Amino acid sequence: MLTTASVVLALVAPVAEAAGTGTYGSGTRGSGTAGPGTAAGTGGPGAGTGGPGTGTGTADTAGRPSGSDTCAAARGSLAASLDTLVTRHGIPGVAAELTDPRCGRWDTARGVADRKTGRPMRAEDRFRIGSVTKTFTATVVLQLVAEGRIALDAPVERYLPGLIRGGDGHGYDGRTITVRQLLQHTSGLPDYTAALVQLPLEQWRFRHAEPRELIATALKMPPPEKKWHYATTNYLLAGLIVEKVTGHGVESEVTRRILRPLGLRDTYWPGDSTRIRGAHSHSYFSATDEPDAPLADGTEWNMTFGGAGGALVSTPADVNRFFLALFGGKLLPARWLAEMKRTVPADPDRLWPGARYGLGLIASPLECGGWWWGHGGTVPGGHRALGAVGPGGRSIALSLTAVPSTEQAEADYRATAETAFCAPTGDQQLKETS
Repeated sequence: MLTTASVVLALVAPVAEAAGTGTYGSGTRGSGTAGPGTAAGTGGPGAGTGGPGTGTGTADTAGRPSGSDTCAAARGSLAASLDTLVTRHGIPGVAAELTDPRCGRWDTARGVADRKTGRPMRAEDRFRIGSVTKTFTATVVLQLVAEGRIALDAPVERYLPGLIRGGDGHGYDGRTITVRQLLQHTSGLPDYTAALVQLPLEQWRFRHAEPRELIATALKMPPPEKKWHYATTNYLLAGLIVEKVTGHGVESEVTRRILRPLGLRDTYWPGDSTRIRGAHSHSYFSATDEPDAPLADGTEWNMTFGGAGGALVSTPADVNRFFLALFGGKLLPARWLAEMKRTVPADPDRLWPGARYGLGLIASPLECGGWWWGHGGTVPGGHRALGAVGPGGRSIALSLTAVPSTEQAEADYRATAETAFCAPTGDQQLKETS
């Protein structure tokens, strides 16, 4: 059983997130190497090559199922994966929305959104998306880079003078940490959430938190042991940089630049409100560290502690629309989307083997070939989110009302994402799942 501490840390260590290869919206299939871009800008989409676009083409379908049959098979395969999470692993409710250039847009849900009333889970329900928020924040930073208002390789000190200094003798220095390193989690800064979980839950669950207060907490902590270290601290700093250069909070800039233009009406910043507006799923977590402890309702939570790195509320449909717009070139010029997709190896202990990290994006290899790009997240109250775009333009957004509590449950959760991208669209083989 995951403890409260591990769930909070999961806010900065999302699971089973996304990859894809090539240039989206080009209508062509790249011929370069298949893999995520590297920090040097080579080896895949970081260089703009090596994977499928979202254009149309002619496939050899002789002897293969019809499009309607393969779309039905894809839907059935995903639904079966969601059933496994509910019936085998006790997740109260799960929902997904999947879009595909051939199969269109459809959603499915299993279990209940509210254990008390028994209300069925729906894909239209709002939920907390945790660290998927990071991709929204990173996108705004890259927009400001494209406008010449932020320099990716400029030191943090240029924008936030004196904020990152010393740190109880740990040597943190904003003059040697760049904006790119913040977005890439290579800044060498620790994660303040590791300190939060040492406190009794009632001391911070419903309390307002300021970014500078949380950053100060991080600076008192020893530095991480590894070069790549996933830390929401980085994204609080990125949010403050956005505020510095625009004169508006990161919440306002994300709303103005992304939510309103894309019509993401179900996505919003909750601020100090501990409740989720409108129709929403409840979330559940283990309130004690005892094995097999009963689940408690964790829906009400003050998410200011996540801020620019984890506070957004959304729906699967809005998450899908955001990632499709991002990779479709509607939010960033091609040059800066390519920068976003330049990756470094991620720590497999924080993510999983083979995962790589760009600027607010995770890239992960698929067993059936290719990669998927996107992000995921978990909040301490129990909601888990995933938004991802894979080969051929297929996208998925997942919503869970509790965190998988065993290694097998976690493996089956990841298999759900694999199924979503490896199920057939007419030219792929259906992935067998146990």
